Amino acid sequence: MHPAAGRPVHPSFWEAFRYWLKLGCISFGGPAGQIAVMHQELVERKRWISERRFLHALNYCMVLPGPEAQQLTIYIGWLLHRGWGGIVAGTLFVLPSLLILTALTWIYMAFGDVKFIQGIFDGIKPAVVAIVLFAAWRIGARALKNAVLWSMAALSFVAIFALGVPFPAIVLTAGALGLLGSRFAPDKFRTGGGHDGAGKHYGPALIDDDTPPPEHARFGAARLILLIAVGGLLWAAAMLPLAGVPVLKDMGIFFTKAALVTFGGAYAVLPYVYQGGVETYGWLTAPQMMDGLALGETTPGPLIMVVAFVGFIGAWTQQIFGPDLLFWAGMAGATVATFFTFLPSYLFILAGAPLVEATHGDLKFTAPLTGITAAVVGVILNLAVFFGHNVLWPQGLAGGFAWFHALLATAAFLALWRYKLDVMKTIGACAAAGLVHTYLA
Repeated sequence: MHPAAGRPVHPSFWEAFRYWLKLGCISFGGPAGQIAVMHQELVERKRWISERRFLHALNYCMVLPGPEAQQLTIYIGWLLHRGWGGIVAGTLFVLPSLLILTALTWIYMAFGDVKFIQGIFDGIKPAVVAIVLFAAWRIGARALKNAVLWSMAALSFVAIFALGVPFPAIVLTAGALGLLGSRFAPDKFRTGGGHDGAGKHYGPALIDDDTPPPEHARFGAARLILLIAVGGLLWAAAMLPLAGVPVLKDMGIFFTKAALVTFGGAYAVLPYVYQGGVETYGWLTAPQMMDGLALGETTPGPLIMVVAFVGFIGAWTQQIFGPDLLFWAGMAGATVATFFTFLPSYLFILAGAPLVEATHGDLKFTAPLTGITAAVVGVILNLAVFFGHNVLWPQGLAGGFAWFHALLATAAFLALWRYKLDVMKTIGACAAAGLVHTYLA
């Protein structure tokens, strides 16, 4: 839009509603792709928010645990239309993904033994190994800027791989080391803030650089306390009916914890979900977890929506409503996992944004995140090792090496790393290769 264009008219609530619904249906490509789509539409075309204000909001969301793209929709919806605007924006960003993923998970559980379905997943699993390994490389290349951060990544890998240290303990330790680093070695924990420094201008924006924060976006202690209390009451009210269903109660507690340690995005929380869902509670198997990640990569919405897959399978396999109501059990599990995973995101934005924005750029605030991000690289690498072991030695070390899976995983990694191929296209090509291999074998 030409800079001389006039300031846009404030969108109505229903105009914004239609946009957030559309975004929820087309938000493929992970957080980077989702944020790029939002930037193009909200900053460049509609000009509801300026480049600098958009990036300022994004920086805040990246500091928080949880899915930053969904939190960004809550933030902008909140700026435009107060609390209900944020709630609607965040919910519509997730809802289409929940519906699509639960439908695909039902197909997976009901027809997973069909040769056609098996062939597709035989090709997708090596792609998942490549995707997770590529995520570790990509985050590491951006985050590990010095020997101290490299050492933290290596120690986190050893801690979770060799010593079995729980993921939350690694996150807390890394954050504490980052806080100490801000005082004793600030240069090692100072980041360039890759999202800082807006240089382009697309014309006057509705929420422009010089637009004062609306009244509802200003910090007030009473409002903060009220919102925290409401969030706590919502959590308790949702937990109350789950008390009689132990599996759903465990899911509510577990996914609440998961939501509070997801510093670094979805790939950071996957190891925690893997530890809990596969090893602690036995809701699903390691190969099923990989299949869930593949489905999460191919549906719109945040990748952390894989929790809906975990919840669906966990409630289905535990037959929480009996053997005749497996679908409804799965739906209940998926809904519980999704609700408790995303509830904190709304609280972080609606209650915390005015308070935390005041600390933006403060090294004491950003250094713990730098330390956590470095540790997350080691944790994600551990996840790639776990998945790789299950794919390359599907019957265990004594069962032989899967050469086809190894070649396909290598090809997928090269496609992502060397040729910058889109994740969905990579998964599609691997699925086709797996299908051909299954019918020719």
